[in-house]
Amino acid sequence: MFKRAAIVLALVSSCATTVAAADDARTLQIIVSKESQQLTVYDGANVVASSKVSTGKPGHDTPTGIFSVLEKRKYHESNLYSNAPMPWMQRLTWSGIALHESKSVPDYPASHGCVRLPAAFAKSLFQMTARGVHVIISDETVAPVSIAHATLFAPPALRPAGDFLSDVPLRPSNVHSSIQQVEVAMNMPRSPVSGSRLSGSSTVIDQPQAAEDESAPLRILITRRSERDQLADMQAMLTELGFDAGPADGILGTATRSALAGFKRWKQLPDKGPLLTEQVEAALYASAGRQTAPNGQLMVRQGFKDILSEPVAIKDPSHAIGTHFLTVTAVDRDKGTAAWQGLTLSNDLPDATAKRLGITLEADRGPDALKNVLDRISIADDLRTRINAMISTGTSLTITDLGLGPETGDGTDFITVTHRGPRG
Repeated sequence: MFKRAAIVLALVSSCATTVAAADDARTLQIIVSKESQQLTVYDGANVVASSKVSTGKPGHDTPTGIFSVLEKRKYHESNLYSNAPMPWMQRLTWSGIALHESKSVPDYPASHGCVRLPAAFAKSLFQMTARGVHVIISDETVAPVSIAHATLFAPPALRPAGDFLSDVPLRPSNVHSSIQQVEVAMNMPRSPVSGSRLSGSSTVIDQPQAAEDESAPLRILITRRSERDQLADMQAMLTELGFDAGPADGILGTATRSALAGFKRWKQLPDKGPLLTEQVEAALYASAGRQTAPNGQLMVRQGFKDILSEPVAIKDPSHAIGTHFLTVTAVDRDKGTAAWQGLTLSNDLPDATAKRLGITLEADRGPDALKNVLDRISIADDLRTRINAMISTGTSLTITDLGLGPETGDGTDFITVTHRGPRG
């Protein structure tokens, strides 16, 4: 309650500082609707600010999708449009899309691709946000809704289940009533807690630092496996079988070509035609004693850096999964729970992309679309355990058919562009 009050106060106070607002920014989410030309700031499910905006005019459309604030500058000049001033600039892509103040914010699309904001609101919004805050730009009006599902991640419980002292018998005491100190029984954790120490006659348990001073929240992406992901797996299997394919980097270099040629000779597979075929892939998986290649990939970034990439399974691969975005609004480490909210965006999947991915059925729509997609995703228990241990308030999850687009690179979160317009 106090946090939301502080955020609202920042809208009307020119004394609020960016540093103070950054502490609250984990639960902030900015949604821009091109349909209504409105920007709405959510703190969890609560609307804490809104403003009219002006997005890109025809021929300079503002791209839609899932972005985050990459850079903040109180004053910036456009390097694309004659050094046009862009005060209170918050960059969303390195190719030129940003939120910024403008003297002209009509009730219709008028910019060269950026999202124009009224002056007072641009300054207030700048004070509220921190680098990494998510910005959703959608053609239609969308809003986050609470969702619970077994596929979603949650932290491990720090405290054993059950009531305090519920099953511990008290030991009798023979001390005289004049003596003030008495012996009592107390529940101790079932397993040692790191960081516990003795202080005087009582036990003080230090909670892990993440509970008090959490590091940057995770950014998780679940998408379809790329050809590079598949090749990286094949390189690893070739090396396991005794063919030196070089590093498992998904790059078809000289060592990988030589390893594949050697494997094909061993299995008496055709050496003419494409180097990689479904026949070669099937023979390689069978020789390595592995199941068919997984069709999904889960990737994690933290602090704009890659930290994890592992395969996952997506059921009914010919059915598009669409584009969905979820965030953790609260974590209860004692109970081992996380509150999630999510939304679904319209997915502009080009025909050529759908054909390449083997998609023949469009993504589900309607209120159950997100739940239906979560039902189709299978995550290995060991991978889930690793991510659960790192989960924190502000963690996000993007689910999309679109994979890693060109806007995702060094110094970015996972950026998903559902419809691309010209540069702003």
